[in-house]
Amino acid sequence: MMKKKPAAGSDRLSDLMRLSESSENEDDVLLRRKVQMLEELKRVVKRLQSSHVDAVLEGAKEVRRLTKEDSQARSTLALLGAIPPLIALLDSDDSFSHIAALYALLNLAIGNDANKAAIVKAGVVHKMLILVNEFPNPDVAEAVVANFLGLSALDSNKPIIGSSGAIEFLLTILKNVEGTNSCQARQDSLKALYNLSISPLNVFPILETDLIPYIMNKLGDMGVSERFLSILCNVVSVAEARKAISSVPDAFPMLIDVLSWTDAPGCQEKASYILMVMGHKSYGDRQSMIEAGVASALLELTLLGSTLAQKRASRILECLRVDKGKQVSENYVGGGGMSTMISAPQASTAYSSSVQLNDRMDDDMMSEEKKAVKQLVQQSLQNNMKRIVKRANLPHEFVPSDHLKTLTTSSTSKSVPF
Repeated sequence: MMKKKPAAGSDRLSDLMRLSESSENEDDVLLRRKVQMLEELKRVVKRLQSSHVDAVLEGAKEVRRLTKEDSQARSTLALLGAIPPLIALLDSDDSFSHIAALYALLNLAIGNDANKAAIVKAGVVHKMLILVNEFPNPDVAEAVVANFLGLSALDSNKPIIGSSGAIEFLLTILKNVEGTNSCQARQDSLKALYNLSISPLNVFPILETDLIPYIMNKLGDMGVSERFLSILCNVVSVAEARKAISSVPDAFPMLIDVLSWTDAPGCQEKASYILMVMGHKSYGDRQSMIEAGVASALLELTLLGSTLAQKRASRILECLRVDKGKQVSENYVGGGGMSTMISAPQASTAYSSSVQLNDRMDDDMMSEEKKAVKQLVQQSLQNNMKRIVKRANLPHEFVPSDHLKTLTTSSTSKSVPF
């Protein structure tokens, strides 16, 4: 007799039942793991709350280990009350306890804004500053800097940290006067200072330190210059900060020099932004820029810079052209000629500008403006030649050729004057 084949429907039903059992088993395993993890986290928090110092220290180390890569553990431990005993551990006299607590707090705050806010609210900022002042230790200082970096990423924490005196501490680490701070600590301190500079409420605490003069005098360091310039970009909108920048000796020559860093477009963009804001807000700063030779650097930037740098350079040039137009007009009126106002030249492209003159302007006025424009063009070309000579490392006594002089004296009034 032939055996009957099992029905296809029966096979499918068996498969579904096996899948259901397998799914239930997986859910049970996952649930058991979660329960076990929760129990482990509870035991860790219980250690932190122990009256025995060794148990608390062990608990801090466990928090650091468990929260290194587990975001769920960070949230759960905070909810179970791990933050207050860790901060209390900073009051001990043991540097090992300090470091264990600091790195446990650091890991708890990673990617968790609620924990960042809770840690600051629990008073960690004040305790960390006391710690670095009363227990000078490079390892502890590095851990404190790392915490300030993480905590300052949250906007609501920025003014609290900035008003605490932390900026002075971070600047001290950055300067590394004693040579005891690691490269990582200095990098973290600079990033933390950048985070803090984002908040307008921290501009005045920054101005109470010598951070801006320090930044200006370190702009040549290509490794950190872009971050330095970013800090200046964050504060330059405040009048007192602009005054602090412009009061640094050779501030404008240093910023203008950055415009020529063709291998660092980010630095060019930020330096042009700083100059743009300062030039827009202050006639005195615009004059200082012109005296420092900004014209040739801006012309070069409009040709070779990034799109953003070109736009910013063009805006600065436009601002300078308006000033020049006003000066020519005032000179003409003061000389007894017609009191016709001159509209400032407008740039049509990055390479040339069309000078629009009023139809009623007489020949004397035309001659006066041509003379001024010609002089500025000649000065700009000569400055460019000096820059090229400097980059090419040619002898200092190199003198532009007669051909160049011919070019500068034959330039028309349609050339961009700045």
